[in-house]
Amino acid sequence: MRWLEERRRRVAGLVGRGAGDAARVVEGLVALHATDPATVFLSVGARLAEPGQTVAGVEEALYGEGRSLVRMLAMRRTMFVVPRRDAAVFRAAAGQQIAAKERQKLLAYLAEGGGWDAGWLAGAEAAVQDALAAHGDRSGAELSRLVPQLREQVTVARGKPYEATQNVASRVIRVMAAENLIERRRPAGSWTSSQFRWAKGEPLPQVPVAQARAAVVRAWLGAYGPGTEADVKWWTGWTLAEVRKALAAVGAQSVPLPEGPGLVLPGGAEPVPERAPAAALLPALDPAPMGWRYRDWYLPQEHRAALFDGTGNVGPTVWWGGEVIGGWGQRADGTVVWRQLADRGDDAARAVEREAAELTTRLGGVRITPRFRTPLERELAAD
Repeated sequence: MRWLEERRRRVAGLVGRGAGDAARVVEGLVALHATDPATVFLSVGARLAEPGQTVAGVEEALYGEGRSLVRMLAMRRTMFVVPRRDAAVFRAAAGQQIAAKERQKLLAYLAEGGGWDAGWLAGAEAAVQDALAAHGDRSGAELSRLVPQLREQVTVARGKPYEATQNVASRVIRVMAAENLIERRRPAGSWTSSQFRWAKGEPLPQVPVAQARAAVVRAWLGAYGPGTEADVKWWTGWTLAEVRKALAAVGAQSVPLPEGPGLVLPGGAEPVPERAPAAALLPALDPAPMGWRYRDWYLPQEHRAALFDGTGNVGPTVWWGGEVIGGWGQRADGTVVWRQLADRGDDAARAVEREAAELTTRLGGVRITPRFRTPLERELAAD
């Protein structure tokens, strides 16, 4: 029972307000899921002490002159926003291995569909970088107009009923981004858009893989510990051997958890101070509900079907203290509404209502449709 209460106190710190800016939020969470662009803004806004300028603050951190945050492909072949100063660590720990596999797949795709080889791809990539150097940040569509190679097409599944012709642009650009040759900048649309402009990537220092993985595990244990080997393996996407090597490098300390041996940083088993419970409305794919593989201690099994899609992506969640007590969505007029799945009393319900009203005001009529929709979110949106 001690570790159930302790873990809930700790996760309450992960979901609570108090951060001064977007960079502090990301540092506290290690990385923000960024597959859905809106998640980044909503995850930050839920944790800021003063959330009124969330959009401007996040955009400044991602795209402004200082650019303290960067969007990159990392753990589990998932898009994340990470502190720019740690980008080389995340790339060495996860991103460069993923990028190498993506390049292999792209070369096979180009060879099968168009007969092109690595030399052709190198020429196309050089042309993209030359276009960005000459013309500045450009969208994918603009790059296709500037770089003839991106307008080439390939035929996939030739001779089969589902044969299709595809442009090569998106795949070439995606691999270039995975290898940090180019990086995403301010989108062509609003803050919810994924139509990013592209710029030349900023060079990253080389970090030894083992050192980088130890750094990532140290950060994860500092934010999400205690957790099990299985939690770390799931979150990082590494093999069990790689996880164990990184855990040994940081000297992880064992603590007893109901699901098996848990791990914390050395000296990290001491109780954290109690804090008054608070309500939080977190977006789909927020890093807190996605922080562990084993979730029964903060999200009961019976609520999973309502809050997750069929492939394990979490939808919008409602928190009270350190546990999930419901889910939320938006009506057609933009009003944020929620449904209670676990009754934690009138104080909790009133606090959630206040958070829902505040989020409705802050969104100002902007409709957020999660990229991976979940049963409860769909139901609330249809009301």
